[in-house]
Amino acid sequence: MEIEAVQLAGESLREAINFVPPDQFAGGGVRTADGRLFLDIRTLEGVMRASEGDWIIRGVQGEHYPCKPDIFAATYDAV
Repeated sequence: MEIEAVQLAGESLREAINFVPPDQFAGGGVRTADGRLFLDIRTLEGVMRASEGDWIIRGVQGEHYPCKPDIFAATYDAV
């Protein structure tokens, strides 16, 4: 099964924000404490935070959720 995903890294904040539908976007930007990017996403389990380096996955029913890079690499192959 193929999925679509965007990695939240460096200059990709705008791309990640645009990837998540407005009704699932719960905020995002740069944390002032350490300067790292974040993106908050409304999921079926509540609001989840994607941190810089995480992947944001679009699920089969159009839902979006964050995934840590090591889990993403172990689970998915590039196509």
